[in-house]
Amino acid sequence: MKFSALFFFCILLVSCNGINKVLKSKDPQYKLKMAEQYYAKKKYNYAQQLYEDVMPNFRGGPEFEDIYYKYAYCAYYQKDYLNAENLFKTFLEIYPNSTRAEEVDYMRAYSFYKQSPKPELDQTNTIKTIGMMQTFINTHPGSPRNKEATEIIDISRNKLEVKDAGSAKLYYDLGQYRAAAVTYTSVLNGYPESGNAEEYKLMIIKSYFRYAELSVEEKKVERFEKVIEECNDFKDRFPQSQLAKEVTDYLNQSQNNLKIYSNESVKKTT
Repeated sequence: MKFSALFFFCILLVSCNGINKVLKSKDPQYKLKMAEQYYAKKKYNYAQQLYEDVMPNFRGGPEFEDIYYKYAYCAYYQKDYLNAENLFKTFLEIYPNSTRAEEVDYMRAYSFYKQSPKPELDQTNTIKTIGMMQTFINTHPGSPRNKEATEIIDISRNKLEVKDAGSAKLYYDLGQYRAAAVTYTSVLNGYPESGNAEEYKLMIIKSYFRYAELSVEEKKVERFEKVIEECNDFKDRFPQSQLAKEVTDYLNQSQNNLKIYSNESVKKTT
């Protein structure tokens, strides 16, 4: 084990000395040649340093487009997606008519996708991904990348749905039933084609039912009426649902409670 560690340390030391020696060279063509070699060997950190070093020497020349293109990819391959996105964007600003423009435009959007975090975290980059991928599809209607762009939009929307549904569930678990009902309604309206649409609608019913149960007596009638309204809407939307029996149970309970509290309300006014 000690020999292996020493061996790799020596390799690393030689590599560092190698790149430092190249960087000290006064010959930009030599540096560019070495950058190309490092890039081909996937040593993107070294390639990146050399591309950055020689850029001023080739700016405005025929080599600059290729240098900047690979420089951007060096950031991407090192998983520096924030920097990569900025570099892909700048490439498009400098070379809007490049034969690589479509690819780079896609990679810019894809860099946002690579920055998209787990559903429970802030989804700003996920939202940007959807917008950027849709813009790419609109801008390049015949692109073979559109299939993947559409798939990424679907994945990103699903991530947003998971986050929104998680927020609704949290309200329910905390006993904030009105907030849960409103949030689940927003999720259902935002993702009407979701495979979980029936479950969201059931949670709306359950949330309003719990909210009605815990209400003061003078509010129970109108709130159980709301549960009945949601149950009837469920039956209209999902007539073949396997959740229909559970919905019917909530409907029957709400109708029975409505009769009880309606009668009590009448007694108090007479």
